[in-house]
Amino acid sequence: MTSPAEHPTNERPERSDRGDGAQPPKPPKQRTSSGSVEGAAAWRRLLRIGRPRATRANALAAVLAIALGGAIAAQVKLTNDRDLGQLSQSDLIRVLDDVSLRASRLDQQVRELEATRDRLKSGVGTGSEAIDQATKRVDTLGILAGTIGAQGPGIVLTIRDPDRAVTGPIILDVIQELRDAGAEAIDIGGVRVVASTFVGDNDGTLTVDGAGVARPVVIKAIGDRKTLASAMSIPGGIVETVRQKGASASIAEQSTLQITSLHTPTPMTHAKPVP
Repeated sequence: MTSPAEHPTNERPERSDRGDGAQPPKPPKQRTSSGSVEGAAAWRRLLRIGRPRATRANALAAVLAIALGGAIAAQVKLTNDRDLGQLSQSDLIRVLDDVSLRASRLDQQVRELEATRDRLKSGVGTGSEAIDQATKRVDTLGILAGTIGAQGPGIVLTIRDPDRAVTGPIILDVIQELRDAGAEAIDIGGVRVVASTFVGDNDGTLTVDGAGVARPVVIKAIGDRKTLASAMSIPGGIVETVRQKGASASIAEQSTLQITSLHTPTPMTHAKPVP
């Protein structure tokens, strides 16, 4: 008869301690009945799902968006700010002629003023010369203020806009371009344009100094007709801007043009003449 020590079994004795450094197994994650993770693990999963991923499709979309934005910006700059280097030879000649006409007109005005100054200084015919100059000054101020009628060479600009796409800011641009070209009297739809004139539009209805302007818009301007016409039809100018809006603009040069509309001046409240 043999003792139990003589017959070893396959059973291993359990250890009461873990002095060898082994860690106890971690308990399994708690899940709900639907299988979703609760607590901090759920928040980590949400953050991981919401984090943007640098995929090839996202990178391609970003590149295309940047390229499209650059193309749009370049086109807007090209449309609004056309450089002289991009104009054709005929357009450059027209611009040069326009500048030359303006310079010639200004030189003529300078010579006339210098001649008047010399006559007044010399004392020859001082009395009659002073009266004549004062009369001319009154007439000039009256034309500029719009309190008297004016006549002379000029142009008639007609803007046909069936879609009412030509708005107040475009009419303001027309006024500014005409003034820059030397227009001495301007009339828009029967309303005299002066320094204080304002232009508005409401639901397609244009107003000048509060008065409605019918369409087509007829604009009269007295001045050097060649210079005025060139200023309106220059590349990137008023005629081209109006056409881009789907409207049309025609220019008629006239050797004699009358502007009979008058402006009622507003009394000054604060400004006083310097004694």
